[in-house]
Amino acid sequence: MAKLTQEMKDMIDAQLPYLATVTDGETLLPDIGPKRSLRVWDDETLIYNENTGRQHLENLRAGSKAAVAVVDWAELDGYRFIGPAELFHEGPVWDAAVKFAEEKGHNPPKMAVLIHIEQIYTLMLGKNAGRLLASDDESLMVD
Repeated sequence: MAKLTQEMKDMIDAQLPYLATVTDGETLLPDIGPKRSLRVWDDETLIYNENTGRQHLENLRAGSKAAVAVVDWAELDGYRFIGPAELFHEGPVWDAAVKFAEEKGHNPPKMAVLIHIEQIYTLMLGKNAGRLLASDDESLMVD
């Protein structure tokens, strides 16, 4: 299973994560941008408040998977998390997103987004760069 370690959780909490998605169709244009509201939901899931309601949201609605990169520049270490997104505008996930926005003094979100982590890769430098660390698909795991 692709589960977050405490080290990964701490890095997500301390650094600015970036979200990448891709458009649907023939063009497959990538979209990437910082998500200051991105945080850990549980050991296998990330959450963020979608505040702009623009390209990322459109891409996720069209079925794009999400890729989240977080890097500790001082340590030259980081992770990439990949998985499908689930969108909420009501219920407990939505309520948690609204509460988070209120606590941080942010505007209410346009959508709450859960990212269910299927794969985790390292972004560290050196011989392990880009190595798959965890996956829901055991056949992808290679030593």
